[in-house]
Amino acid sequence: MAIKWYPGHMAKARRQIIEGLARIDVVIEVLDARLPASSANPLLDELRHGKPCIKVLNKHDLADPVVTKAWVRHFEHKSGVRALPLEARQHSGVGQITKLCRRLAPHRGKPGRTLRAMVVGIPNVGKSTLINTLAGKKMARVGDKPAITTCPQQIDLRNGIHLNDTPGLLWPVMSDQDGAYRLAASGAIGDSAIDYVDVALFAAGFMMQRYPELLKGRFRLAALPDSPSELLDEIGRRRGCLSAGGEVDLYRASEILLRELRGGKIGRISLEDPDKDFAESDAACSDEDT
Repeated sequence: MAIKWYPGHMAKARRQIIEGLARIDVVIEVLDARLPASSANPLLDELRHGKPCIKVLNKHDLADPVVTKAWVRHFEHKSGVRALPLEARQHSGVGQITKLCRRLAPHRGKPGRTLRAMVVGIPNVGKSTLINTLAGKKMARVGDKPAITTCPQQIDLRNGIHLNDTPGLLWPVMSDQDGAYRLAASGAIGDSAIDYVDVALFAAGFMMQRYPELLKGRFRLAALPDSPSELLDEIGRRRGCLSAGGEVDLYRASEILLRELRGGKIGRISLEDPDKDFAESDAACSDEDT
């Protein structure tokens, strides 16, 4: 099943972002630390026209710390880009963003020279939580479902910095289906647009390859089954997801797997690694630049 999800308001959001960038000093792109490539806007680097960018790797407490360090190195090879792993609810980490903004735009943030930063990111990535933490109070709506923010808003942090909050933005053509499945597994795509069993099979197969020990530990398995479908079946039996006749309800088993993956209960898992999943494409880009 191909995953396609593009709520109507996102076309308007894209226009608002393009228009707003002309008045912005620093771009703050909020990414999911578990899938920084798939949760990025692929045109943002082009649209920002060299303006400095902070890549906030949110939810890093759910991601594999070794892989997150690799992503920081990956992003900071790019000109004008800084990467910052954090958890958007923690004031201590979020405070580093304002320091980075001032460092990247040293002539702004002073009386009469407001530093303007735009916060962008896909739905459900934690933009609103980040803004509320920066502001020290509830300024933006927060929810556990995608597409909570639907209108842009201006937030004065009262420290010389103004934030421009934008609606969550996913690129309209999800041609990279591996990336789409990673987004679906993370919870970024609305549940109505995905097949739970299909996505759970994808997630199960990925974790069987990259994080087999975490799976065995969480579901108390002596050994992993031979296939993702058998893993779902085993999870369903162990968690009591049985229908009439003793058959496993794969939908309920899929819900369990995805819910526990998204909540970090299986362990700290990164759904993509720059060295394993994007090394070839990065090498190709380097060849084109030379």
